[in-house]
Amino acid sequence: MHAEISFIGLFLQASLLVKLVMLLLMGMSILSWAMIINRRKILTTAQSDSELFEDKFWSGSDLSRLYHESNARRDNLAGMEQIFYAGFKEFVRLQKQGRSQESMLEGTYRTMRVALSREVDRLETNLSLLATIGSISPYIGLFGTVWGIMNAFIALAEVQQATLSMVAPGIAEALIATALGLFAAIPAVIAYNRFSYQVERQENHLANFMDEFSTILNRQVAAGSH
Repeated sequence: MHAEISFIGLFLQASLLVKLVMLLLMGMSILSWAMIINRRKILTTAQSDSELFEDKFWSGSDLSRLYHESNARRDNLAGMEQIFYAGFKEFVRLQKQGRSQESMLEGTYRTMRVALSREVDRLETNLSLLATIGSISPYIGLFGTVWGIMNAFIALAEVQQATLSMVAPGIAEALIATALGLFAAIPAVIAYNRFSYQVERQENHLANFMDEFSTILNRQVAAGSH
């Protein structure tokens, strides 16, 4: 309780600029935690949905049946199922046009590549903002600390007899800015690195599926041509 009162007291005694720095850092910390919770939920759901669809895909179900099931809820597709849906839809369209085997496979692969790129963009949303918060928060906090210490020493120079009790509150309120900067930066950096790894792993997983699906379509076209 005493620490809380001391923190509030130091905040209220701080200069206007240091207060603004503290409020900015607290806002950045709240924003980063909100993004961390939201991004964790999205990445967990994306991985789970991809695993469920992959199990269904390799269960031996007919591709046309899978496509019709996906088409029934096409507005809510994401991840691996979205790549499958986009690829098979393009494959069927090109096949109806009587395109050559090479043209069909190239067109299908390009369509799936676009779907993959969009999915990665969706998963990476706000990650750059997390990285920004993690990189600039310590410097903002340091700026507040330097400014607060400078004001403390300026005030100290105006008195005849300086004591530690006179300068300590000013230095303490200045150091709080650094602490808040680190408090905002550390979770943001950890989350950014963790989420970037998860997105990269998910991207590789989707790319592998795309290649495997392309191979299946290639075999299907080759079998139909004989």
